[in-house]
Amino acid sequence: MALMHEPAAPYHSAQDALRVLETVSRHTTGVTDTRLARLTGLSPERLTTLLLMLRREGYVEQVADGAYVTGAALTRLGSSQERDQALRERLQHTLDRLRDSIGAAVYISRYVDGEVTIAQYADGPGTPSVNEWVDFRYSAHATALGKSLLGQLDHNGRRDHLSRHKMARLTSRTITSDKLLLSRLETQPPTVPHLDLQEYAVGTVCAAVPITAGSSVGCLALSLPVEHAHRLRQAADRLNRGAAPLLLSLAI
Repeated sequence: MALMHEPAAPYHSAQDALRVLETVSRHTTGVTDTRLARLTGLSPERLTTLLLMLRREGYVEQVADGAYVTGAALTRLGSSQERDQALRERLQHTLDRLRDSIGAAVYISRYVDGEVTIAQYADGPGTPSVNEWVDFRYSAHATALGKSLLGQLDHNGRRDHLSRHKMARLTSRTITSDKLLLSRLETQPPTVPHLDLQEYAVGTVCAAVPITAGSSVGCLALSLPVEHAHRLRQAADRLNRGAAPLLLSLAI
């Protein structure tokens, strides 16, 4: 199934971070930031930002002389025996931090074998998750995460999904015309978050951005009570900026 996703800022950040990690990994006794900048071709400012993220995620560590070496989190992800558990813990750690920094419930969703799935999420007392009153597998047309996932498929992939899942009216705002939905998906720029403005559930607004790694289709989403709808655009921008560590974890 062909993908329509074009690389956005988080994708480029993850790619650059991978270049830094690969360079650090080749220098087992450590490598300075000056040498890293020269070897990777990244500007000192760009490199500083990436190194801050990589240290925060535990992928690199700074030793006594200021040089950088690989961190414990990278070692765990690189272990075939521990990888699945380590990846899940790493993603959950990042989701928890995003929930707290954005002030919203956050979700990783994937499109697996033709269906929408919620892989992991982080919520809390002040950031409640969406009440799944209609199975997310059958409501992709109405949810931000569903539209983000469908938006990454080609036209035939979208048609196939909609042929298997009737576009039911869930609220007065739900789009039930496949022609209208397909038109909107085809004209949506890949760098603009998909939104759900009470289309899935009255009282809830959502946003989603793609986190495609390789051939897999995925997205990062958030939900807010409708009384916080005025925060949605800003929250979506912060969500997009926060996608890079997740992309990086999936790519390692």
